[in-house]
Amino acid sequence: MNLQQINSVYFIGIGGIGMSALARYFMHIGKNVAGYDKTPTQLTDELIASGMSIHFEDDVKLIDAKFLDKETTLVVVTPAVPKNHSEWNFFLDNGFVVKKRAEVLGIITKDTFCFAIAGTHGKTTTSSILGHILFESGVDVTAFLGGIVENYNSNLIGTGKTVTVVEADEFDRSFLHLHPNLACVTSMDADHLDIYGDATAIEDSFREFAHKVESKNLFVANGLPLNGNTIGVNVSSDFEAQNIRIENGFYVFDVKTPTEVITNIKFGLPGHHNLSNALIALAMAKSYGVSNDNIKNALASFKGVRRRFSFQIREEKLVYIDDYAHHPTEINAVHQAVRELYPNKKVLAVFQPHLFSRTKDFVDGFAESLSKFDEVVLLEIYPARELPMEGVNSSWLLSKINNPNKRLIEKQELLTDIKNSNFDVLVTIGAGDIGEMVKDIKKMLDEEAKLV
Repeated sequence: MNLQQINSVYFIGIGGIGMSALARYFMHIGKNVAGYDKTPTQLTDELIASGMSIHFEDDVKLIDAKFLDKETTLVVVTPAVPKNHSEWNFFLDNGFVVKKRAEVLGIITKDTFCFAIAGTHGKTTTSSILGHILFESGVDVTAFLGGIVENYNSNLIGTGKTVTVVEADEFDRSFLHLHPNLACVTSMDADHLDIYGDATAIEDSFREFAHKVESKNLFVANGLPLNGNTIGVNVSSDFEAQNIRIENGFYVFDVKTPTEVITNIKFGLPGHHNLSNALIALAMAKSYGVSNDNIKNALASFKGVRRRFSFQIREEKLVYIDDYAHHPTEINAVHQAVRELYPNKKVLAVFQPHLFSRTKDFVDGFAESLSKFDEVVLLEIYPARELPMEGVNSSWLLSKINNPNKRLIEKQELLTDIKNSNFDVLVTIGAGDIGEMVKDIKKMLDEEAKLV
């Protein structure tokens, strides 16, 4: 398929974080871009403000005429769309080219030098750091990201034609569509068991992805069963973060590479998981030929990703952090970072589970990770693409949490509950629509602080 012949691109599920990055890319290169999504969000508001036409009703009559020429229109669909979606079926029945997001990424990146970032956790932060390093170093790069990078207020960095950075998503084996030159695997925990069935199938899929590059061009977190350059924090590795300390709220550390030691690297994102993400980005950028000084400058200036340990309020008496964590390993990483920064503070965690299947598969892990916080508030499960499962609900998860300071509330009660709670640090956690409540929570806390 030749993208040069395409004038218009229509997205079904345009508000998805990965889909919207593609939409921004096509608009940047001069294509007509429009789409459908189920509900308005902050992200769809931003896309509309940039000039895209978006509607929220599944109705073929709402599709603009310029997107109805099958010779010049590409249709991109998200896997989350139900099979009976009328717009999707209209395009299929009428002979349009309909591609999944991952397929389109594969087409765009095929003729570029492609960095592919894989892993069940850490993809978005690692690819965002890497995209920032390359862009700041003058590389002709486009980075397609699964989160909004604070430095750019976008999930697209650059519009270069020769180098691409992409998240290699393991969901429904999407990453096998990519053609990487350099690749990494940040983690291989069990996830998406509704797709894969068991952890062995996930590992096999990651191995197949890893074999897309030679081992010298693969970078893997230390301990993973893959052959490549190893990355480790305070553990003997090909690229190893050493002498780690905290100065003025920043990590400062040295990195031992196979050929040298790079000293006094400054990086502002909390948590050892983020140190590992930064280290992988450093190793890949260095292997591409970026200078140590450029890498150090970019790491020091990286502000983070929206909803990835994102500070909403950072005052001496009140801290509010929002995070996208939706797997027990990710929640443990949030807890480690909070405790490292605020060792003697009372921490309230508000968690909205994401997917019935994930809650069912990892209920004991969720209970264990959430029990570590001083106080836990649970919301009901955000279903996303799924139908309810009998017996799988937040009451079941609550019963397994080994912490007396726990409760389950309705989403509409959350603001009042937080207002009436006693804490030093608030953390909202989850990949569902809890992210849409962050602005209101911050506003309420700001107003309460003024009254004190």
